Amino acid sequence: MDYPRGTITEQTFYSNELGEEMQLLIYLPANFSPLYKYSLLIAQDGRDYFQLGRIGRVADEYLSIKEMENLIIVGVPYKNVKDRRRKYHPAGDQNRQYIRFLAHELVPFLDSEYPTYQVGTTRALIGDSLGAAVSLMTALQYPHTFGKVLLQSPYVDEIVLEAAKHYTEPLSLEIYHVIGKLETEVKTTDGKTSDFLTPNRELSKVLSKKPFSYFYDEFNGNHTWTYWQPDLRRALKMMF
Repeated sequence: MDYPRGTITEQTFYSNELGEEMQLLIYLPANFSPLYKYSLLIAQDGRDYFQLGRIGRVADEYLSIKEMENLIIVGVPYKNVKDRRRKYHPAGDQNRQYIRFLAHELVPFLDSEYPTYQVGTTRALIGDSLGAAVSLMTALQYPHTFGKVLLQSPYVDEIVLEAAKHYTEPLSLEIYHVIGKLETEVKTTDGKTSDFLTPNRELSKVLSKKPFSYFYDEFNGNHTWTYWQPDLRRALKMMF
């Protein structure tokens, strides 16, 4: 079926935290109206989510058959592999600034430009791999700002595990977390091979003990969009 299509526009937004122009891809539903209120989904790896994940098409379908709440999707693309690592990797030299950019600059900007609910429970972050790692770290640091986080095959190291273990805020996050059973030898951008599955299982043990609304699943597949793309259907439906 052909569903009414939302619009995707490009904007640039200057970040003082990062000292650079950030590109934004903004998806507005087909029936967008300033008279309605909208939940917000911010995607790291923004261009990948629109092009490879086809997240706009999934949203078009669910919105038109009323299977999902009103949603604005904002993709934040990375400039290149090095830029992605600097911002998303827990040890990246721009990681803290990027997290502050999301919470202190991007959210107020979106709230001023669009008819959002302006409460944390209606704001979500999504990412795959390193993009999922920075999404989780941001939500753990700013649970008042981001109440939901969708993790597709997150990169998990000691920094991420420690952040999850030490989360003591009374605020409960809603977390969606998937990892592939074949993600034992993932080729990372630095040319090395890593086991993603074992640390994700560790993270799952930590998160399942928290007072979170937490969904965890292992899919039969590897660290690619071949599996993340179809998984988006379930992820969006469960979270919105």
